[in-house]
Amino acid sequence: MTTDPTYALAAAITIAGGLIGTGMAQQGIGAAGMGIIAERPEKFGQVLFFFVIPETLWIIGFVLGLILLLQIL
Repeated sequence: MTTDPTYALAAAITIAGGLIGTGMAQQGIGAAGMGIIAERPEKFGQVLFFFVIPETLWIIGFVLGLILLLQIL
């Protein structure tokens, strides 16, 4: 099974988009979260939860890229 270069490029763009989106989301959440933890250390669990939520973006990007690369759909 050979992969069409167009599918490979589409998969690369999809995965990169998910990673860039995750980084942009965590940038603001991480900075704000450190400020909250500095003032109220008991909020660490809540800040950690909000920091982890954007991780789903790269997972979705990876799965969609894999679907494109393997030409499942």
